[in-house]
Amino acid sequence: VQLQASGGGLVQAGGSLRLSCTASGRTVSRDTVAWFRQTPGKERNFVAALFRTGYSPDYAESVKGRFTISRDNAKNTMYLQMNNLRPEDTAVYYCAASPSVIRSAVASQTAYRSWGQGTLVTVSS
Repeated sequence: VQLQASGGGLVQAGGSLRLSCTASGRTVSRDTVAWFRQTPGKERNFVAALFRTGYSPDYAESVKGRFTISRDNAKNTMYLQMNNLRPEDTAVYYCAASPSVIRSAVASQTAYRSWGQGTLVTVSS
């Protein structure tokens, strides 16, 4: 499967952005889908994940209450709604998907087979 992320940009602190990630090649409706982010010189960190339909989403503590992950299976697309953005949210955001993630590993980047190319989010203070 190929993943194409979009929606990044420059926003002021307190603002909002919605990232999209569209899959092609096969359906990801039964995959675990996730967002990670990375800043220069640092590791890629978990942001949010949707395990499977019917399960509650998982979020990193730093984004709880501000970010929302969702999916539209009809469009084969996942989203990350980001509200009340902070300068520390500045990063390249990557989407990921995999049909074989176990519940306890949703926050581990090694659990995901397919990755998008990344989209840059810059939050100015």
